[in-house]
Amino acid sequence: MRDPWSILIKPIITEKSYQEASGEEPKYEFKVRLDSNKQEIKKAVEQAFSVKVKKVNVMRIKGSPRRVRSPLYGKTSQWKKAIVTLESGHKIDLF
Repeated sequence: MRDPWSILIKPIITEKSYQEASGEEPKYEFKVRLDSNKQEIKKAVEQAFSVKVKKVNVMRIKGSPRRVRSPLYGKTSQWKKAIVTLESGHKIDLF
């Protein structure tokens, strides 16, 4: 098993994620490594924050085209987002 912080890159803190975290079954969003899977993400969150994870949803965010210089186009890098649902009664203090 890899170090939990090598799998979890950073939490995603937005207004929507703040509202989801304050619900009965709190959901937290993390930017994770591209080569990680649901089982690794679940173990990493449980080890890093000492909570019980109920479910993990994962999605890949494709890179989008961006203008770099006036005639040239580039692309943002792709990344992976994990939405982690915790058991009721558990909470992560991110905010």
